[in-house]
Amino acid sequence: MQENQNQSEIIQEWKPTVNPWIMVIPVMLAVFIYVLDGTIGNVALPHMAGSFSATRDESMWILTSYLIAAGIVIPAVDFFSKVFGRKNFFIISILLFTIASMLCGMAKNIEFMIFARVLQGFGGGGILPISQAIMVESFDKEKRGLAMSVFGMGVILAPIIGPVLGGWITDNWTWPWIFYINVPFGCAAAILCHKLLEDPPYAKKQKNVKIDGRGFFYLTVWLVTLQTVLDKGNNADWFNATWIRWTFGVSVVACILFFHSQITNKESLVDLRVFKDRNFTAGTIIQVVIQAVLYASLAILPQFLQSMMGYTAFLSGETMMPRGFGSMTAMIMTATLSNRIDNRFLVVAGLSLIGGAGLAFGALNLQISNMNIAIPNFFMGMGMGLSMVPIMNLSLDTLKNEQMTNATGIQNLLKNIGSAIGTSLVATMLTRFAQIHQYMMVGKLNDLNPVFIAKMQSTTGALSAYTHQSVAEYMSQYSLYGELVKQSTLWAFIDSFRIFGIICFLVIPLMLLMKKPKIAKITVDVEKNPVKS
Repeated sequence: MQENQNQSEIIQEWKPTVNPWIMVIPVMLAVFIYVLDGTIGNVALPHMAGSFSATRDESMWILTSYLIAAGIVIPAVDFFSKVFGRKNFFIISILLFTIASMLCGMAKNIEFMIFARVLQGFGGGGILPISQAIMVESFDKEKRGLAMSVFGMGVILAPIIGPVLGGWITDNWTWPWIFYINVPFGCAAAILCHKLLEDPPYAKKQKNVKIDGRGFFYLTVWLVTLQTVLDKGNNADWFNATWIRWTFGVSVVACILFFHSQITNKESLVDLRVFKDRNFTAGTIIQVVIQAVLYASLAILPQFLQSMMGYTAFLSGETMMPRGFGSMTAMIMTATLSNRIDNRFLVVAGLSLIGGAGLAFGALNLQISNMNIAIPNFFMGMGMGLSMVPIMNLSLDTLKNEQMTNATGIQNLLKNIGSAIGTSLVATMLTRFAQIHQYMMVGKLNDLNPVFIAKMQSTTGALSAYTHQSVAEYMSQYSLYGELVKQSTLWAFIDSFRIFGIICFLVIPLMLLMKKPKIAKITVDVEKNPVKS
């Protein structure tokens, strides 16, 4: 009993011999290139499809195969860390990601590209949860707020910078360089990790480790079928298609079997007991919502600017820069305030800013200036920064260090699914809301509406000077119907922005379930009992 207690104290008191801030450099370099690749290829997708003579639907697998592969590996991170040792597995993940990036740039057809992206996802899947665990464990609780601010800066800024950098590289070089730029940074990160990182006692290589093969199979089937439904559902008219219903049914059954196996199997792939912790459960739900809103907004805003406002791919990506500045501002504020005020207040403030920015985007029209986009984007970035880092701290603060790798793996799996759902959901919302508004507005285009008659007469009169009267009338009707379609699409964007804003406000009450960190109390106890500490 005494021996177990001493071992527990050693685990809790472990600290790296290397300065943690030096360790941050290779860890954050790996995090940045991994997260960046989630969005950097979005603007180059048409160029890739053209190079491979692929349709747009086929080219979407270039993005989704990456998410599927990463999602499969994330829950198995704890197992692979025990088999290889966490440091070794982290380096293997970086090297596999780097090699796969080079293969992506060398791809000559869509099949090889998808294969390379799957390898890239397998490599990248282990980077984020291990990095998060390293950042949490290596710093004292008093410094975790600042450390997670640095981590959050990479996680939040990378997907925002991705479309801008991807557009610039594609326009000025060629799309393969989107992947080639990962190679030198990946090699540097792997070398520095080998020299600087250390494994805690509970993260070293272990013997006789068994994998939950049944759980891994259920997980793979669940994620592959779910991603297929999310990708193809909108084009197939969702559950009106028989194959979508069957695929979704298989996904639901596999999901139930996976969680059942994790509860009943003693050597499960993931340890679901962390969900007994209120902070972890509530914090994970909030992070999934934030992640879904982040990736959905990154998909919807450039699309709005390109399709409705006539922006180029690079300019639409460039409009994300104010969001990056807002995130950086919030990171500085978080690093300064996280140890001085209750982090729950920062999360509430951040979610309120994201929700307010969503409602502000919901007030857009087609006569806006750049400032109408820049200001809400800045505040949305501030909201992301103020909420993301404190909620990471709060969700993991009440867990033990030896639970971190498993907990961050589960958390990142669910965030990955949240990103996919958010991206797919917003595409469906745009299509369906546009149809609804078009149906509601088309009834106004009739001869009993004096506004419609006046507009028809003025447009027909203007066009009659260039063509026959009957042709002018047809062109006038076509012009007004085109305006109706444009306005209905605008309303679809507005509704989508508003819904995502409202969702952020709806998750704020979850903060009431989270406990306040007891850092101050621990400090007092240590001062009163210096011998015990």
